[in-house]
Amino acid sequence: MLLVRAIIRPEKADYVMKEASEAGFQAVTKMDVYGRGKQKGITVGDVHYDEIPKEMLLFFCNDEDKDDLVRVIMRTARTGEGNYGDGRIFVSPVEDAYTISTGKQGL
Repeated sequence: MLLVRAIIRPEKADYVMKEASEAGFQAVTKMDVYGRGKQKGITVGDVHYDEIPKEMLLFFCNDEDKDDLVRVIMRTARTGEGNYGDGRIFVSPVEDAYTISTGKQGL
């Protein structure tokens, strides 16, 4: 089982979630986050913004589904070729998961 975290542009979040759902990844958690990446913030006129608003989407999937999910996120979150600020995807192992209401283990 894996946790796939996608930190993306806010204007792309709904589109990514829609396409992921249509690809079979319905469960998602969405959070507003702020930060900066390689671009080290953004300067508009004389003002430098060190923290840029982003959305973080959390998906859990089986190991064998990871490549499909990552492809959906990459395809739908990208704004163009090589644009800074489109985001990052992080994949981490998950040791276990439980449904609280039923006590069922796993996804």
